[in-house]
Amino acid sequence: MEINIPRDEEQRLLAHLKGRTDAEARRMERYLSMPDLSRTPGSPLYDIAERVKQAPAFSGFDIINIPEIVPTDISFDLFDFPPEHPARSTSDTYYVDEKNILRTHDTVFWYYYLNDPTVKARIARGEAMGALCYGKVYRKDEVDSRHMNVFHQFGGWYIAPLSQPVIPADLHTALGEIVHAIFGPEMKYRINPDTFPYTDPSFEVELNVKGTAAEGPAKGEWLELLGSGMPKASVLKKMGVEGYHGWAFGFGIERPAIASMALPDIRLLWSTDERIKKQLMLGHVYKDVSKFPPSIRDISFIVSKTFVPNDYFDTVRDIAGDLVEEVQLIDKYENDEKFGADKMSYAYRITYRSIERTLTSDEVEALHTRVEAATREEFGATIR
Repeated sequence: MEINIPRDEEQRLLAHLKGRTDAEARRMERYLSMPDLSRTPGSPLYDIAERVKQAPAFSGFDIINIPEIVPTDISFDLFDFPPEHPARSTSDTYYVDEKNILRTHDTVFWYYYLNDPTVKARIARGEAMGALCYGKVYRKDEVDSRHMNVFHQFGGWYIAPLSQPVIPADLHTALGEIVHAIFGPEMKYRINPDTFPYTDPSFEVELNVKGTAAEGPAKGEWLELLGSGMPKASVLKKMGVEGYHGWAFGFGIERPAIASMALPDIRLLWSTDERIKKQLMLGHVYKDVSKFPPSIRDISFIVSKTFVPNDYFDTVRDIAGDLVEEVQLIDKYENDEKFGADKMSYAYRITYRSIERTLTSDEVEALHTRVEAATREEFGATIR
């Protein structure tokens, strides 16, 4: 069964977002308008989602589509995130208003699933059931070849009445099917204990990538793939369900895609260049179309101590988009006598590089000049 959660409240919040005049509002609108690659045929992220959906462990599972703008209490409070958790900070999460955010994890589908009228009726009858959810999520992050602030997650769970046994071994079977659905039966993996706010016990899955295509970008023998565990009874109770238990998992879809194809840069997954797109096939080791040269520029500035580095990464992305490969913080220091008690100096190294062509010096200079202007205008900074 496919469950589509109504988006009326999300539409109201989108209208509110359009009424804002700040740069972050425009940023969020742009991110929300980006395509969902996990639902875009031809994308390897779509292929991963389809493969996992077909795994035997998920036969008969519902597919649930949920809003991309969600209340903070659903995202954090119901999932036992402590008050001081960094995910709650505006430096990590995009806030549409004081009470609503761009979803940071797809596990919020638990709440929407349990509150669907059809599912509530099934729970009242004591039925066991499972669901899968996938799509875009949003987090403020650094800029490098492995991170974007818009990415995709795939999650699922199975719940049953306490009268029906559900044990970690059942989860482990499902996890093995996920690994083999994506990478084939030859991929070796291990399951380790882990910790998450809303599951106990919790587990992580690591892939043994030694000697595989994944070894290149993984830069090591073991690569973490996903997190999982048994949902806490206290979390289920806060969502209105008692007398049930189960298992759950979630993973970022980009990571196995990058590993499967040994991709050197996450931006390649979004490319519209046909030379690149035709290579984006799971299990196919990617070969550079051409290694275009980088252009490196440094920027240093004095700014208020309230400055948030993750906001700066977003600003550079806003201006340079896919033409920025990395933004690296290379220095920061304070000097009350020189800058004032409320100021601090930051220095960043920005690497400009296209994945499709060579950038001209004039293009890079124009981009960097715009970055300098935005640094002054958005953060009240003094360029050094």
